[in-house]
Amino acid sequence: MVKGGEMLIGQYQGKVSSKGRVAFPKKFRSQLGNKLVITRGYEGCLIIVSQKDWQTLLEGTRNQPFVFEAARDTMRFLLGNAAEIELDAQGRFILPAHLREYGGITEEVVFLGLQRYVEVWDKNRWEEYQGYLSKNIKKISEKLKTNES
Repeated sequence: MVKGGEMLIGQYQGKVSSKGRVAFPKKFRSQLGNKLVITRGYEGCLIIVSQKDWQTLLEGTRNQPFVFEAARDTMRFLLGNAAEIELDAQGRFILPAHLREYGGITEEVVFLGLQRYVEVWDKNRWEEYQGYLSKNIKKISEKLKTNES
């Protein structure tokens, strides 16, 4: 997972070229390495993890019988849309077109370090979502106490 018990934290912005190329933040690169997996995330973002630890994406499906539709659908959503990426010498990679479309990614992105993985958001979508979080964080936190979703 993350090297040396470090935690992925922070927020970094990046520009997306017309061909979909973007630079992965150096701080995250030093923690995750150059071989990564990118896939759909929830709320319209993308998720990036190291290739060797992509199984962390499937934590909720682990030990769930194949006969459970929710487990199969989660694997389809996460793995069926995943792509392996390797960063070039400058730390850049191409965002696959189907993931750019899903994430509504145009010219600018925001990378968020969230402990064990990195989310990638279209900058405008992230700004909208931050508004939702700011207005609703108290209710969201209360749901955690009762394990509601």
